Amino acid sequence: MTVEQNVLQQHSQKHQQTLLNQLREVTGTTDVQLLQQALQVSNGDMAEAVAFLTEKNAKVPQQDETTYYQTSQVASDRYISVGSQADTNVIDLTGDDKDDLQRAIALSLEESNRAFRETGITDEEQAISRVLEASIAENKASLKRTHTEVWSDSPNPHDRKRIESCPVGLKNVGNTCWFSAVIQSLFNLLEFQRLVLNYSPPARVHDLPRNQKEHRNLPFMQELRNLFSLMVGSKRKYVDPSRAVEILKDAFKSSESQQQDVSEFTHKLLDWLEDAFQMKAEEDREGEKPKNPMVELFYGRFLAVGVLEGKKFENTEMFGQYPLQVNGFKDLHECLEAAMIEGEIESLHSAENSARSGQEHWFTELPPVLTFELSRFEFNQALGRPEKIHNKLEFPSMLYMDRYMDRNREITRIKREEIRRLKEHLTLLQQRLERYLSYGSGPKRFPLADVLQYAMEFASSKPVCTSPVDDIDSSAPPGGTTGQPLPPPSTAEQDCLPPLESASLASGPTTAPPAAQPQPQQQQQQQRVPIHKPFTQSRLPPDLPMHPAPRNITEEELSVLEGCLHRWRSEVENDTRDLQGSITRIHRTIELMYSDKSMMQVPYRLHAVLVHEGQANAGHYWAYIYDPHQRCWMKYNDISVTKSSWEELVRDSFGGYRNASAYCLMYINDKKPFLIEEEFDKETGQILSGMDKLPPDLKQFVKEDNELFDKEIEEWDTLQARKAQQEKLALVAAAAAASAASNTSTSSSSPQPMSIESSTPDNAAPQQDPEYMEQPSPTNDSKHLQEDTERAISRAVAEQEERSPEALLNAAIKLEYARLLRFAQEDTPPENDYRLQHIIVYFIQNQAPKKILERTLLTQFADRNLAFDERCKSIMNVARAKLDLIKPEEVNMDEYEMWHQAYRNFRDTTVFMVTGLEFFQKTNYMDALMYLIYSYQYNKELLSKGLYRGHSEELLGHYRRECLLKLNEQAAAMFESGEEPEVTTGLGIMNELVVPCIPLLLVHETERDLLAVEDMRNRWCSYLGQEMESNLQEKLTDFLPKLLDCSTEIKSFHDPPKLPTYSTLELCERFSCIMAAVCRASAERR
Repeated sequence: MTVEQNVLQQHSQKHQQTLLNQLREVTGTTDVQLLQQALQVSNGDMAEAVAFLTEKNAKVPQQDETTYYQTSQVASDRYISVGSQADTNVIDLTGDDKDDLQRAIALSLEESNRAFRETGITDEEQAISRVLEASIAENKASLKRTHTEVWSDSPNPHDRKRIESCPVGLKNVGNTCWFSAVIQSLFNLLEFQRLVLNYSPPARVHDLPRNQKEHRNLPFMQELRNLFSLMVGSKRKYVDPSRAVEILKDAFKSSESQQQDVSEFTHKLLDWLEDAFQMKAEEDREGEKPKNPMVELFYGRFLAVGVLEGKKFENTEMFGQYPLQVNGFKDLHECLEAAMIEGEIESLHSAENSARSGQEHWFTELPPVLTFELSRFEFNQALGRPEKIHNKLEFPSMLYMDRYMDRNREITRIKREEIRRLKEHLTLLQQRLERYLSYGSGPKRFPLADVLQYAMEFASSKPVCTSPVDDIDSSAPPGGTTGQPLPPPSTAEQDCLPPLESASLASGPTTAPPAAQPQPQQQQQQQRVPIHKPFTQSRLPPDLPMHPAPRNITEEELSVLEGCLHRWRSEVENDTRDLQGSITRIHRTIELMYSDKSMMQVPYRLHAVLVHEGQANAGHYWAYIYDPHQRCWMKYNDISVTKSSWEELVRDSFGGYRNASAYCLMYINDKKPFLIEEEFDKETGQILSGMDKLPPDLKQFVKEDNELFDKEIEEWDTLQARKAQQEKLALVAAAAAASAASNTSTSSSSPQPMSIESSTPDNAAPQQDPEYMEQPSPTNDSKHLQEDTERAISRAVAEQEERSPEALLNAAIKLEYARLLRFAQEDTPPENDYRLQHIIVYFIQNQAPKKILERTLLTQFADRNLAFDERCKSIMNVARAKLDLIKPEEVNMDEYEMWHQAYRNFRDTTVFMVTGLEFFQKTNYMDALMYLIYSYQYNKELLSKGLYRGHSEELLGHYRRECLLKLNEQAAAMFESGEEPEVTTGLGIMNELVVPCIPLLLVHETERDLLAVEDMRNRWCSYLGQEMESNLQEKLTDFLPKLLDCSTEIKSFHDPPKLPTYSTLELCERFSCIMAAVCRASAERR
């Protein structure tokens, strides 16, 4: 047999074994002969093999121990079968062999005989291509959609500019959040980062690649280098990984195979990197055994020690990423203990050989980067679909691996035996304690100490000589003193008899017949008191209703019985305390079993946690990565990179809370700091950072990309400056036209809109009136301001002795300012906001400069509409003259315009809010949403500059949140109808309105907003467990990833809705009405 034939045969065996493992995982069948038969019948097609086994096997047979060990000891030093403790009714999709993370960084691909000879590409890789193509297709299709997707770039490049040395994010190019999470975790391993950046392809490859792998891996490796270099030195907030994904897509052929899961992508991604480094290693060390840096970084070895039918064996196996079962375990150590021991292993420790079989795994060499894959996805045979395990699983930030090392085998076995013995003792103690805490033989059980206390209370009760029903007169009329006739109560009911009504309220004490007068016991029953609590009282209160009591008991009997019960209760309480104390001590002993220094010599620190949120069919991925330099956790969520905390990591990663949990843990050897240490310059000794890290070719690549980005920013700034200049010229032209028109117009009997005209100095541009002071209707703001101004002038004339126009103007301005100051300082109800009535109130509350206030008041008194009599006309002329005399250096016109623009923004925000709330009150939630969204965003910007710049953020947040919840309910109801038009409309509401708004609720992480998002997601995730038509299932599967996307990147919405034009009086009236309705609704909710 030639060397080539031998290699092909080995690959064929590995491929067959992989198919067997995958088939066992999917179907739950453990009979190897049946599995091999299914593969032969289906000619290697997984779908046909699954169908064959599903039809053939109504009941899954159990695999015997012999076949188990025959299949687990296949001649391979690379792919291992890690045992599991799976539930018999649920089959794990990602545990055992199928998703062993050792295949993630495997030294060669498991390829089929035919595929390897023809193309060098396996069926598994072709299946991966299908998912990649779908991802790329969705990304391209998103560019053709009419509405802006969540991941669309902001047109303003300043929004996409990196902030100083903040880490760079990765853009989601179409359901590739898993790619971002994995790449960021690896990139932040600085040793891995250096390996990728300094990688150079083999020299011979430049001439002619030898096989398909080189055609695939080397271009991908180059794109990964480019991507890493941008993540190091880019000026962008986030970069686009599409080129790397495109390379992956182009490297495969189409296939009809089923879509692989995300774990499979992770394995293959690392596998391709390993192949690329292997080619380089073989070239660099010709004639010697090549060292692959990927293998040295991610690979370890363990020793499998076992007994098969009494015969001992030992095998050394290589592993990469290590899979662990989650179901049934509470923490990571329990998972590891279960994974390291398979079967019954007593015979391993005993001198005598028994027929029992089992094996242990002992690590002989741990990799610098130790990765655990947590199996959180299982296939439910009963329901016929995959499900996610949401159980809580705790893991430490520092993991000591000493107890799993081969060199500590003997001491660990001793400790395990001691723990086993302690747990057996613990079980007995807990069983005994349970008998004390749940005493009795019936369905209801009580603490024994309470039972004894109740017995003591019964015995010490005052004896009665009559039946508990004899003293109740059942013949009394309804209006009598004994109340309505009652049926004879049962023994259990005697303690809760209702109080009897007194007849004296109706007829008085003198009209009641003698027979109906209440007896002493009846009077006692009329007063209902709280239930007696045995552990807070030692004797019965005298006013308790009739209590069960012994008929006859002597003092001697009572004394003996009380003494016994007291003694027994004390004994029971002491026994209970002793049991609880022993249980606590055993728990503590078990916890500290491995805490001695000898078992804390192999520390591994948590480096990264990859999190999945959602269900088995859909979800979103992100990563928490520890930054050792800032000493904090960072959250990498696609393009968003933010500081986080251990508390947030625990909440999202442990599971049992919401739908988020960790699916991959990456630990690094804490005694190998080179993994995360920065590189030093050999000549200067300085730390290399930024662009200094990069080799010359990548430095040039990043430089060119940064120049392109700088050019984009420059072009944007130029465009915005041009637009601003055009707008300014347009304003000047409009002001000039208005000024010319006002100069030629004649006074009319009806009041005209306020138009403030001044002889502007030659070096100053004409000033335009604020739009909120120049409304077109003669019955609106102009008349309102005119009346206020004339009222101030009239008061000034009445109070001022000097009648010169200037003196009257000064007095009127002071009076008007005093009036507005009172408004600004007045504590008003929510429906009355004086800021809407006058700009000066807004300025006063927000502490505008004095010069701004003075010029604004002068503008009010310079209104031409005041010229109805000579007195007002003269005052108006003085005001206009004063305006003309104000020099540009006295009042900063830019600041003046800024304050007036701020007030315009406040009014616009108010209109948005009022309109949105009006739509909401009319249950028109679709129209209300955009108004509420924009009012909240604009209001938040206003409040960032001052407390009185905007409206209540809590109020707007509440109605924004409620509007989204209402729309979510409407859309869900439409989806539940199953009618095609309704379903399409409902999903359209979600995709067009609700989903784009979710990042707005997530960005600030307020508790109520987070709960609302969780409610919306849970509503749709609940459909995953329901039966529905295939087209609905397909639409749901396509929609859920968008809903579950946890990115906080703010979506670019459509243009704001058009604002209606309101005068000040109209706006105040509408504001008052809607706020009154809101207050009523709030009171009703409370």
